[in-house]
Amino acid sequence: MSERIFGKPIITQVEMQRRIKELGRRISIDYEGKDLLVVGVLKGAFAFFADLIRAIRLPVRVDFIMVSSYGVKSKSAGRVKVISDLTADIAGQDVLIVEDIVDSGLTVNSLKKNLLSRRPKSLRFCALLDKQERRKIDVVIDYVGFKIPNKYVVGYGLDYQDKYRNLPYIAVLENVDEE
Repeated sequence: MSERIFGKPIITQVEMQRRIKELGRRISIDYEGKDLLVVGVLKGAFAFFADLIRAIRLPVRVDFIMVSSYGVKSKSAGRVKVISDLTADIAGQDVLIVEDIVDSGLTVNSLKKNLLSRRPKSLRFCALLDKQERRKIDVVIDYVGFKIPNKYVVGYGLDYQDKYRNLPYIAVLENVDEE
C-alpha cells in the first residue's frame, strides 16, 4: 500500500523528534529539583504533548485544558473560551503550558491571564510551532520547537476542519483562507 501525502511537508517526523528531545533536555535542566505540572492545551497539542513529556527526564504531573479560539472553519473568533478546565489546583505550583502553535498570541495571552489569577509559583509556555508573522499580541514563549512562515499547517495534532491531526509530520495545506 502506498503512503498518501496530504499537503506539502515542511517539518518531517524525524526533525520533530530531534527537536522535541532537545526541548525535553532543556526543560529537564530548567526544572530540576522542582515539582513540575505540565498542562497540554487540547486538542491540537496532544501529539506534541505526549512526545514532549516522554522527553522530559523528571517525574512530572500532567493535566489538560481545552480551549477554543476558532469560529467558522479556520478563522479565529478573536476570543478564547475554556471548554474544559484543569482538574488540578495550580496555586504554588511550577506550571508549563504546552501549545501546538502560537500565531496571534490571543490564546496564550488569555491562558496567561486566567492561570496567573490562580497564583502558580511559576508559569511558562512551550509551543511546537511559532508563527510570529500573525502576532496581534506580543507574548513570550519560553520554549519553541520551530518558527514557521505564515502558511496554514496541519498534522501532528494540528487540524483543518478537524481532519489531518493524525499526520506524522507538519504540512502546509494549500488554498486555505486563514484570515
